[in-house]
Amino acid sequence: MKWDKNDLKRTIRYYANIYDHIDTDDAAQRIKSAIWFRGPNAWILAFSIIIASVGLNVNSTAVIIGAMLISPLMGPIIGMGLAIGTNDLDLLKQAVKNVLVMVLISLGASTLFFLVSPLDLINPTELEARTSPTIYDVLIALFGGLAGILENSRKERGTAIAGVAIATALMPPLCTAGYGLSCLNMHFFLGAMYLFIINAVFITLATYVMVKYLRFKTVTGIDPALATKRRHLMSTIIAIVVIPSIISAIGMVKDNNFQRNVEAFVRENRLVSRSYIYDWHIYNDHGRKVEISLTGEPLSFDAQTAFYASARAHKIKDNQLVIKEHSLGMTGEEMNAMIREIYDKTDRDLAEKEAQLDHIQARLDSLTRLVESLVVDPNVPINPAGPRP
Repeated sequence: MKWDKNDLKRTIRYYANIYDHIDTDDAAQRIKSAIWFRGPNAWILAFSIIIASVGLNVNSTAVIIGAMLISPLMGPIIGMGLAIGTNDLDLLKQAVKNVLVMVLISLGASTLFFLVSPLDLINPTELEARTSPTIYDVLIALFGGLAGILENSRKERGTAIAGVAIATALMPPLCTAGYGLSCLNMHFFLGAMYLFIINAVFITLATYVMVKYLRFKTVTGIDPALATKRRHLMSTIIAIVVIPSIISAIGMVKDNNFQRNVEAFVRENRLVSRSYIYDWHIYNDHGRKVEISLTGEPLSFDAQTAFYASARAHKIKDNQLVIKEHSLGMTGEEMNAMIREIYDKTDRDLAEKEAQLDHIQARLDSLTRLVESLVVDPNVPINPAGPRP
């Protein structure tokens, strides 16, 4: 069977066509009805925020995911995208208002929880993960938003909305921001709020793009100049949000590469002349640096030269390598004498153990002979009239 270009186009169009599976009017009504945060929605949001805060408090990913599944956070953010895409200014005002209400409820509930929580965060890895957003978070929010609006537009809705809620992770940043407020830690608060803004902006952008692509009905009578001004404002906001995340992502990649280079360097140079690398750590002091802790004899000039050359081979610059030598304070003869003393003591200990084992074995043999003399041999007949032969 031969396929020509037209057959391929028809096949792609058959599988990629989405217009036969969507209902934009019904989708618009559902989205509008989901933007409100009052009554049950407000309570459900507060409860889910507290559940997520518990998960962050105990570093439980499963609990955090469960909280995201019941959270109604996506509603007003998708509503903003719909409002911009359909030029509905009244809907945009209502959606923005409800996003602000959502943020206030979330920050209030999470801050209160962390103020009264008796658990100290010794290793807050789940919280730390929400304080340094990168371009990867932008991509997650963008494609998650595309999936979210497309799922909302389907005639027969599936389970994608739950997955979008988990993937875009709107709730954990707000909980982390609440933790930052509870302990007045601006690193946590500002980093987490930046991640939330990234998610909100790019879910809104994705919704706007898909609303235009799916040809949702727009509000008529919009001033063209106002529409152009709105697009310019959106472009400016996107640039402000994206540029720091790109810088953060570049830094994350460089940090990861530097750590891998250091680990390889340490593995290959664990023994340096008559010294030993017993510890190392990476820190930032006007750039990435690694401190190597050595113990043993001080490094000779030739050993240091070879050490730095090996570091350069692993893409670690000379000014990035800090060597801390912790000498044992002994000459070579003193060190050899100490080693001989350790060997001699080990030999003495082994000799004592062997003597103890010999003594135990002798006593065991004696007890064995005694038991054998007391046990009656079943093959020898017993003579009731006299002693055993």
